[in-house]
Amino acid sequence: MAETTTATPTALPKGFRDAEQGWPHLDRIPHPPRRVPLLGDVLGADRRTPLQDSLRFARQLGPIFRRKAFGKEFVFVWGADLVADMADESRFAKHVGLGVANLRPVAGDGLFTAYNHEPNWQLAHDVLAPGFSREAMAGYHPMMLSVAERLTDHWDRELAAGRAVDVPGDMTKLTLETISRTGFGHDFGSFERDRPHPFVTSMVGTLSYAQRLNSVPSPLAPLLLRTATRRNEADIAYLNRTVDDMVQARRESGGGDGDLLDRMLDTTHPDTGERLSPENVRRQVITFLVAGHETTSGSLSFALHYLARHPEIAARARAEVDQVWGDTRTPGYEQVAKLRYVRRVLDESLRLWPTAPAYAREATQDTELTRVHPMRRGAWALILTPMLHRDPEVWGVDAEEFDPDRFDAKAVRSRAPHTFKPFGTGARACIGRQFALHEATLVLGLLLRRYELRPDPAYRLRVTERLTLMPQGLRLHLDRRTAPAAPAPVAVPEEVRSEPRCPVHGTDD
Repeated sequence: MAETTTATPTALPKGFRDAEQGWPHLDRIPHPPRRVPLLGDVLGADRRTPLQDSLRFARQLGPIFRRKAFGKEFVFVWGADLVADMADESRFAKHVGLGVANLRPVAGDGLFTAYNHEPNWQLAHDVLAPGFSREAMAGYHPMMLSVAERLTDHWDRELAAGRAVDVPGDMTKLTLETISRTGFGHDFGSFERDRPHPFVTSMVGTLSYAQRLNSVPSPLAPLLLRTATRRNEADIAYLNRTVDDMVQARRESGGGDGDLLDRMLDTTHPDTGERLSPENVRRQVITFLVAGHETTSGSLSFALHYLARHPEIAARARAEVDQVWGDTRTPGYEQVAKLRYVRRVLDESLRLWPTAPAYAREATQDTELTRVHPMRRGAWALILTPMLHRDPEVWGVDAEEFDPDRFDAKAVRSRAPHTFKPFGTGARACIGRQFALHEATLVLGLLLRRYELRPDPAYRLRVTERLTLMPQGLRLHLDRRTAPAAPAPVAVPEEVRSEPRCPVHGTDD
């Protein structure tokens, strides 16, 4: 999961500096009209959809703009040239943005929420990176198939009962079970429950609370969020107990099959011999359980929405699945990467709605952004990924339209680097990127092969925000496919990625 924060930040944790301190010529950066004293740019804003508010301002104000809330000014960036400049690791680094910092009470110095100076980040990265090697990924594949089969069994029952399927809810069940079983050998029993597992409820609670903290002035938070704060404390306590029980069970069993939890408990750093502390193990497990399923479930949900709305695209993707997989009931690990058009569908969904919709970068030295905007060391900005992915200079005048062919080989080669960033950037980009992409491509292939997807004609896409993004209230109707006829030849495009694949040791949360 890439760093994400969808709100206009309002409260600075200790050690943070606001934009006014780090941008000497802030007056050169446009801001929304009709500012209100003390409150700032709040007119017309909806605290439930801060990301979508920011996209609206971005369209009005251009590739770099600022917003003010409760006396604090913040800079937002989305222009492709600006984003590319901030990807320079010699001058910029990850900044733990406010939405992410609000998760530190539960995730601490886990990979996603660690500050750059905290030593456990590098220790955990080096210990866990082999868990995302190609060999490890191939080992996870059978469990991914097993969990996907439980999803299709559930959808078959819904179909037989004449019910539409709850796409976000079922994708959340799928991805939680996948990461919990492959990484930690734990079964939440999600598909045997009528309601979400309490772990999911508590997780959503902590994400929503972190979002709400960004919508009130920090001095008033104890008063305005008193009940929500108590509920958040209970949610964190439940997450901690759940993970502690998982770790205790693993210790008592004498070990697993070399999964992520075994690595956390038993692996020493290859150079220093250090191990992760028990407290950090808990934080890393929570980080992977939350980040390892929340964004992937959203990505799958958006992809299924677009496939249902574009039957011609779904037919093309389905034809590829039929040709590449044929009569194989359980496709092998290598066969998933051959679904190149299906992968394009996923990438295009991530372009329009990257479920981790923003990440923050800070200057590590005094510098100038694109030789125009001076920045002092420590100054930072939020990169709005959905607007970067809609930049008409990069994606064309039809950038709002869904078109997987934007990711064919020729189109990808024609684009400049750093224009597609659903997993963040640099040394702190998502360590689980290949895991998420393999899982999502596999699941889309299995669902396309098994079902025809029919949308609700009355449904209009609404996006809910809880630090991550998810289509709200999305339900689809299913028709079970008959055995496919001999597939017609499909032109399988040359495999290419929109960004060079980073070696495992070059990526992280």
